Amino acid sequence: MKNRYDVVVVGGGPNGLTIACYLAKCGLSVCVCEDRLQCGGGFENTEPIPGFRIDPHATYLYGAAAPGIEQLELPKFGFRMVHYKTMFGVVTSDGEGLIAGKHNPEKTRESFKRFSEKDAQLWEAFDSAALGNAVDILRSIYWTPPPPVGVTLSREELPWAKELKKHVPIYDPAWNDMSTFEILDTMYETEPFKVGSAMGTWYNGPHPDWAGTGIFGLTCNLLNHHSSGSPLGGTHSMIHALVRCALTHGATILTNSKVQEIIVEDGEAKGVILADDAPARARKLYADRAVISGVHIKDLFLNLVACRHLDPVFLQGIKDINLKGGSLFVLSIIAKEMPKFIGKAGEILSGTDYPSCIFLPADHRELVLSQMRDVYSFNTHPMKKESMIIPIVNHDLFDKTRCPPGYHVFSPIYLQMPPPEYHVDGPEAVNKAKDEIVDTLLETIRSVAPNMTEKNTVAKFVNTPYDSAFRNLGFVGGNWYGISQSEDQWYSARPLEELSRYRTPINKLYLCNHTSYPGGLGLMAVPYNLMHILIEDLDLKPAGWWYPSPHYISEKEVTA
Repeated sequence: MKNRYDVVVVGGGPNGLTIACYLAKCGLSVCVCEDRLQCGGGFENTEPIPGFRIDPHATYLYGAAAPGIEQLELPKFGFRMVHYKTMFGVVTSDGEGLIAGKHNPEKTRESFKRFSEKDAQLWEAFDSAALGNAVDILRSIYWTPPPPVGVTLSREELPWAKELKKHVPIYDPAWNDMSTFEILDTMYETEPFKVGSAMGTWYNGPHPDWAGTGIFGLTCNLLNHHSSGSPLGGTHSMIHALVRCALTHGATILTNSKVQEIIVEDGEAKGVILADDAPARARKLYADRAVISGVHIKDLFLNLVACRHLDPVFLQGIKDINLKGGSLFVLSIIAKEMPKFIGKAGEILSGTDYPSCIFLPADHRELVLSQMRDVYSFNTHPMKKESMIIPIVNHDLFDKTRCPPGYHVFSPIYLQMPPPEYHVDGPEAVNKAKDEIVDTLLETIRSVAPNMTEKNTVAKFVNTPYDSAFRNLGFVGGNWYGISQSEDQWYSARPLEELSRYRTPINKLYLCNHTSYPGGLGLMAVPYNLMHILIEDLDLKPAGWWYPSPHYISEKEVTA
């Protein structure tokens, strides 16, 4: 077996595989070392019962604006999207309903008008402005690396400020200091819509009540509305396309090959040492040009890089990184019927207008804030109906590969949790209360969809944050964000200011993990952003298929 490569990538999740594809397509010899028996990380689909596919982690494709889909020619390698007519819906406890989807504009407008004519008009304006220019707006936020360390951009110079000002007439620079709820309050009147949008923000990014994260919160929802779908068969099918792409361009992929240590000599990454039980004949794999870490920032510097190579102050900064936000209790249900909602919602959310994701009950924001207090302030799991707003996701209405005819799969049904390490009653507290939590979730669902009884239920499956931390080593704390999405862990501060450009204190060791900017969601954004840095550092010469972000600031520009 070959034991020397240009680049060794640690971790075969969507980020590790994507950077391997990019580098292999540039002509470099690349080896990916994946701990598990199969690649994919959070892009995993499982069949607990043959024929029924559930999502323990990622469930939507948020990266429809990703340059990598085109640059790596993923459709050529089997990548297929299923687009949803109606993406989003909310139901209130008294049976009111609202839907929104870019592929269903007439019913969306009609739905908004039940609450507010002003909001119906505003949504149409948003639909033509933000959704119509979503690629430019989203790429300015997610697919643009932070500026070089030491470069501070004014509010007007921020990449997304330029694009929002150009494309969204109602954009106000003050949004940069506001929370998602505050921005929504300046725009809309309809509280259930604001609550549903805020929950979409929280489950895809920062909490909607955190100051300074409002633009990122709203654009998390824009990511979802722009994509309006998932890969055919589930997110793991995108991993198959990435694997085929990497192999076609000559990359080597080693599964069941845990990296035990990153070799560092004279302050420079030289390769990796595999665990004793790895099947590869060579335990040491050398990297002549770079080692790229697709593992969690804490795991990298507290376990894989010997502490003697690192400054104690830097190490303490790694230990202090906050994990709060993104630890999810995931319930999946196989049922015989779709939820049938009470009141007018039963008519609005039905037939071909049935949304892929529904938040309930979306009466008022106090339900969101109560859940936030449980998770962030009291460090416990929500147990009261007064702390429950629940997203229910269903794909099989649009993707018939998800389950056999005559059944439906609701996966995932989410509930925010504190990381196990932070739980006031200990790491296993949520697992011990699992049945009680499931009963409360189902009771809340039945309050607006009475047909979701045990008789209608075929099977239930649960994945707690504690389970996720064991199931996927990248989810430290069961946290799919990687680290907190608060203002002090975002953009050029993510994960630490000195690491924001994906370089590390170890020369030739780079970051490519969801703990780096812009975070999770499997956007293919971290590897795309990292490529800008690698092209400069490694003097790469990609062909005409590569194009950088128009907002990218290189070190050469700063030092010139």
